[in-house]
Amino acid sequence: MSPERPDGPMGTAGDGGAAAVLGALVGRGWTVAAAESLTGGLLAAELTAAPGASRAVLGSVTAYATDVKRDVLGVAGELLAERGAVDEEVARQMARGVRSLLGADWGLATTGVAGPDTQDGKPVGTVFVAVAGPDGAGVVRELSLDGDRARIRTESVRAALALLLGELAENAGAKDTEHNGGNGCLQP
Repeated sequence: MSPERPDGPMGTAGDGGAAAVLGALVGRGWTVAAAESLTGGLLAAELTAAPGASRAVLGSVTAYATDVKRDVLGVAGELLAERGAVDEEVARQMARGVRSLLGADWGLATTGVAGPDTQDGKPVGTVFVAVAGPDGAGVVRELSLDGDRARIRTESVRAALALLLGELAENAGAKDTEHNGGNGCLQP
């Protein structure tokens, strides 16, 4: 039997998971909120499994139903009607919506098809993860995942955390450059 990893059930400490995300958030005094569809709370569970999570994690919304995406997170009803819930722009609006709703610096979202059946004409394994941050920072990534329902959901969480970690590093680097005179060298 392998030992349980200290940062959560997915053991992501070594690969840029929740512990790394929380360290980056806390180090900058930033907060995060999650909006989840196909992951159904797994992302929030992973974020809050790490010790000290309460210093950065404000909360989450499990928006499994399309109506919740629209009515709670503010995803455009026309967009949902036209494209369905598994869509790049839906993920983007979910991340922005939860960020605004919970007053977080960063919003993180997941939407997709975990299976076993297709949804909105999208094949099983189609997933969108999104990050929305301060000053319009943000990105959406489309994933095409293989495996069963559990694996697709687990990999979606890993991808969302990695995407957020990348955005945090990029945003922090920009702020460091701005505050430290470019490349850090103050000599002419």
